[in-house]
This record gives sequence, structure tokens and C-alpha cells, in this order.
Amino acid sequence: MNSSPLNTLLFSFFLTSIALTFNVKASNQESLTQTTNLVKANDKYVTLLGTQVAIGAQAPNFKVVDKNFAPVQLSDFKGQTILISVVPSLDTGVCSLQTKRFNEEASKLPKNITLLTISNDLPFAQKRFCKVEQVDQIKVLSDSVWRNFGENYGLIIKDMGLLTRAIFIIDNQGKVKYKELVANISQHPDYESALKAVQNIAPVILIKSNTTEGKEPVKEKI
Repeated sequence: MNSSPLNTLLFSFFLTSIALTFNVKASNQESLTQTTNLVKANDKYVTLLGTQVAIGAQAPNFKVVDKNFAPVQLSDFKGQTILISVVPSLDTGVCSLQTKRFNEEASKLPKNITLLTISNDLPFAQKRFCKVEQVDQIKVLSDSVWRNFGENYGLIIKDMGLLTRAIFIIDNQGKVKYKELVANISQHPDYESALKAVQNIAPVILIKSNTTEGKEPVKEKI
């Protein structure tokens, strides 16, 4: 089916906006905080741009976009416990497996836990990946427009424009409770530790039983 002139114009506008934003961000790289001793590519340390966040600190808000270029912010998930899976690019082996693993686990988790995947892939590429790989249980978001997430969490790999591989867990009060910057970007994160942590961090909901008088409330995560 042929694209309408309006769709073509909008597509061109989005690409132009992204290109302009990228150029501005590239020119401002030197003004960002640089960290050089946390993450390696193969056997060489890479420089990360942006502000590192500490466990126990209030999680910085950020603005990314979904597959339709609609803005999404951390504050949109108020009251949820959030696991953020960060990958350099969905179209690479480890990133693909990481995303599919968390997508599989998402349906097993309580309803008060939200899983996000964030990369610097364009939304078009993310949408295609999710369709092909049937990734539909997690929210896949793009930091390609403003690089706001990468800057606020210290994850931009200098001279590559990609996000380094990482896991963050933010509790329902907006505090960072878990952080893993994967030591080498070619390696997998610690899935088991992250999944165990997010379930321990999410609050237990007490549900009163109406069937037996005097019975203790049932503890469940919903």
C-alpha cells in the first residue's frame, strides 16, 4: 500500500527532527559528566556520558518515546515498581535475547510490577523487532529523540551514541533500589538476581479473606 503524502511528510519530519537533535546532542557531549572505569567493550574501557545514579537515590525522571513517537515519562508509572532493561541495540544477539527473556518473565510477575526496555533504536526498528519476535508483554521505548534517559542515568557510550547494557529497579516511591551496569557490554546481565530483586522490592498486598471469620489476611502480590 502506498504511503499518503501526509504520512511521507510526517516521516520526513521525524527523521529530520531526530537528525537535528542528534547533532545538537553530539555537539554538547563534552559538557556531560564522563565516567571511564565502569564498563568495557571487549578488553577496553568505554567512556560513559551523563550522570550516574546511586542506589537509594530518587530516580531521575526521563522522557522517551514509544513505537508511535508518543512521549513516555517515568512519572507515567507512578505507584508501580519498575524494572528497566537497557540494551545497546535490539538487533544484536545479546540484546535480543535479553529483551525476549524479560518479555517471557513479565507475564509471571505481579501486576504492580512494570517492565520497560529502553534502547537508542529508532521506534520504527523497535516496532518491527517486537512484531517479528512477538515481544508484547513489556513496554519497549526509544531514547533516540532526546537522549534524556541516557543523560540522566549516565548510560550513553561516547562516540557510539548507544546506551550501555544495564538493569535498574525503581520502587513504588520512586527510589532506585537496584542497579547493574553490566561490566562488559557483550555480556548478559544477571537475570536471576534482577528478577528476584524486583519481586522482593514490590510491596506485598494484603487481601482480606471473606470466607472464614478470624482468618489471617492472605499476603499476595497483585
